Amino acid sequence: MKIHRLHDWNLSYQEAVQVQKKLVKKLKLSPLKKKAYLVAGADISFSKKDPTLYAGVVVMRLPTLEIVETSTIKGRTSFPYIPGLLAFREIPVLLKAFQKLKNVPDVIMCDGQGIAHPRGLGLASHLGLILKTPTIGCAKTRLVGDYKKPARRQGSQKRLLYKGRRVGCVFRSQKNVKPLFISPGHLIDFSDSVKVIRQCMSHYRLPEPTRRAHGLVNAYRQSG
Repeated sequence: MKIHRLHDWNLSYQEAVQVQKKLVKKLKLSPLKKKAYLVAGADISFSKKDPTLYAGVVVMRLPTLEIVETSTIKGRTSFPYIPGLLAFREIPVLLKAFQKLKNVPDVIMCDGQGIAHPRGLGLASHLGLILKTPTIGCAKTRLVGDYKKPARRQGSQKRLLYKGRRVGCVFRSQKNVKPLFISPGHLIDFSDSVKVIRQCMSHYRLPEPTRRAHGLVNAYRQSG
């Protein structure tokens, strides 16, 4: 995949915040321009105190959820673990995993946030700008925003609001499980973000691309 260099990665906390404030203006939320056939899930495994990161990407074909390709890579980071700035710690290594892919995904989903972020630019949004590919944030926990609990039945959803603005969807992927926090990243809208997540669901709480990516990076990390 082609990498578009938008800024340096060797930044201070203050410089990273300014980069986010600048890049958020470039985000575009819009319906998908074409039907998604290949969906990639991306994840990182690491220890907060260890600079070594293990990145993994799983590419799956819709609607069968067949695994088309996987990619793993290990790297090191000098950026500290700071909530709200995880993109600066994780994306440089993730990009190397994406560069190894032979298949270009139509949509990428991340175990992280899209626009549901204090400055509107979570990891998924940041990655979408760099790869110029539609991205979705599908997080297990909330970073910002308020919401009413969705019903306990599968498929229930409520809007996630932050400072009076819609930033995502609180989605009950399976009956009686904790909801997921879905937010568009870049080049996709709220409706299509949820639609793609629905298409990627199996029998688990997490959509298959990120669930498989999570398993991939953990196994890779344990193997050394």
